[in-house]
Amino acid sequence: MLYQITVPFFSKTLKNLSHMLDKAQKLADGKKFEVEVLLNSRLAPDQFNFIRQVQITCDTAKLAVARLSGKEAPKNEDTEKSLPELKARIDHTLQYLNSVTEKDFAGAETKKITHARWEDKHLTGFDFAFHHALPNLYFHTTTAYSILRHNGVELGKQDFLGEMPFKK
Repeated sequence: MLYQITVPFFSKTLKNLSHMLDKAQKLADGKKFEVEVLLNSRLAPDQFNFIRQVQITCDTAKLAVARLSGKEAPKNEDTEKSLPELKARIDHTLQYLNSVTEKDFAGAETKKITHARWEDKHLTGFDFAFHHALPNLYFHTTTAYSILRHNGVELGKQDFLGEMPFKK
């Protein structure tokens, strides 16, 4: 079950975030300014900038999957400074997510998940997915969306949600 509620949703969210980056480039090209202005923007002085929001979104997805599946996550140096570099990071994260299978998640619901910030405490894999990984991913994606929207990138709810699996 944890595979189905993490990997597909993380992948979809990352693809939607990449689409938002395309729209940011389109605005910068149309208004004739460097897209890095958007990439370094933030909503509040004490908040991470857009670049860091994208990095954390990618990290949240890959590290959550690594903790739940036991498969080692790729390492990133957090050196991205341009839109193509951010898109490459998203693509690299998607490649990792695509390498994980449902079988890799066997026993993940009851697995003890620890984190350095949690001191001697842990969460079960189920609680980790629902109370940490998914909310954290959506928090940083929403913040990235809001930074772009605040700076004039034409984004709407559909850009955040992406394609829906409608049935007839």
